[in-house]
Amino acid sequence: MPNRGEVWYVDLGFAAKRRPALILNREYGDNDRALITVIPYTTSLRNSEFEVPVNAHFLSSSGAFLIQGITSTAVAHAESFIGILPQSELSKVESKLRDWLSLNS
Repeated sequence: MPNRGEVWYVDLGFAAKRRPALILNREYGDNDRALITVIPYTTSLRNSEFEVPVNAHFLSSSGAFLIQGITSTAVAHAESFIGILPQSELSKVESKLRDWLSLNS
């Protein structure tokens, strides 16, 4: 099962392709739904404040996590493991996400 801080190729149904996505969820129990919460990675940048570039050797340096794209999907859509985001980079994404969510509440 994908874990928080990992990056997996996930089929999000966007333009019929899978893309890297950061896993945000923690473990869930038997009574919970088999869903994962993810933030997609994009290389189609628009210089938006919602794009969070990260430093991870397994991701393109010309991309960023798009916090506006946060979504939940079935765990079965996580197709293959790519790598683990360094804690400093995970903190950067989560901090930006918290800022965005607080502005929208």
